[in-house]
Amino acid sequence: MIGGCFYQQSDEGENVDVSEDHPSGDIAPLEKKASVFIAEDGAASGAGFYIAKEMGYFDDYNIDVEFTQFANSDDMLPALAAGEVDIAGGVSTSSFFNAIAQGIDVKIIADKGHYIDGNSYFSFVIREDLQNEIKDYTDLKGKRIAVSSRNAVDDYIFQEMLKHAGLTEEDVEFVLMSDFGNMLAAMGNGSIDAALQIEPLITQGIEQGIHVRLGDATDFAPNAQIAMVLGSPKFVLEEEDVSLRFMAAYLKGVRDYNDAFMSGEGKAEIIDIMTKHTALKDPEIWEKVSITGLDPNGRMFIEDIKKQYEMYEMNGATRGEFDFDKSIDTSLTEKAVDIIGDYEVE
Repeated sequence: MIGGCFYQQSDEGENVDVSEDHPSGDIAPLEKKASVFIAEDGAASGAGFYIAKEMGYFDDYNIDVEFTQFANSDDMLPALAAGEVDIAGGVSTSSFFNAIAQGIDVKIIADKGHYIDGNSYFSFVIREDLQNEIKDYTDLKGKRIAVSSRNAVDDYIFQEMLKHAGLTEEDVEFVLMSDFGNMLAAMGNGSIDAALQIEPLITQGIEQGIHVRLGDATDFAPNAQIAMVLGSPKFVLEEEDVSLRFMAAYLKGVRDYNDAFMSGEGKAEIIDIMTKHTALKDPEIWEKVSITGLDPNGRMFIEDIKKQYEMYEMNGATRGEFDFDKSIDTSLTEKAVDIIGDYEVE
């Protein structure tokens, strides 16, 4: 809590009324209700949005959030750049970087998915009947490995694994399989040996005796940035009264998520929210899955984002020049943390 009542003046000159007497306990609510449109498809990595909505953190600032879906990210990015959508989630792909390099202005503003040490939600699995044969990554030599995409974060994780194992792509059989559910079926019928799989299918496959985990992705990619919060330039730069409060509410939701899954605080309530908003409707599975890492201060592994881009560039998959300094803007997130306080991760 912040005691008293005062005005915080930012570098841009706007005043931020902060008082513990406000509904939020920090920033004053907007005088006029604002609507914020979020492109979100029920992914678990959207937890901060869902929790902030259900816990009333957006309401505290007089913000109404509306979720909207797009058929694919190619449709979403122009809408985000045009300000038709204010916030979205994105993952690193060559096409994502290419779109921005070619003039679609989108800001990368906060974390929306990373690995938790030793307990990754997006990691390699092997067929259950091969666990005595494949004991380490080096044992994947000659095996058929399913990965969901090329020149995307999935491919990057795959390549990092190969480097860690001292293997090259010529040492394994790469199987492009875009649907994670199909990977589970292919593992079950023996047509693949290993896969870069995602939760909750990792846990479901283990419970069905189809596959087992092979180590953990943090063995070779501990600081991988899997997904990011994206902002419309108009929303981030021109509507800061709204966007600052939105980010403060979002981070409070992320902090509740961390409190629930890291320390068990209010876990049942948070699982109820997650079952309401995501495709995973079974509370018992939520107790077992490896969860998406979400930084309670919104911080990203920016150097890893650059490494991913460098891989796409090396593969000849990039078009134009991507300006990291222009496109990655953490100032909004940092201002929100200044207001609500830093969350100390134990």
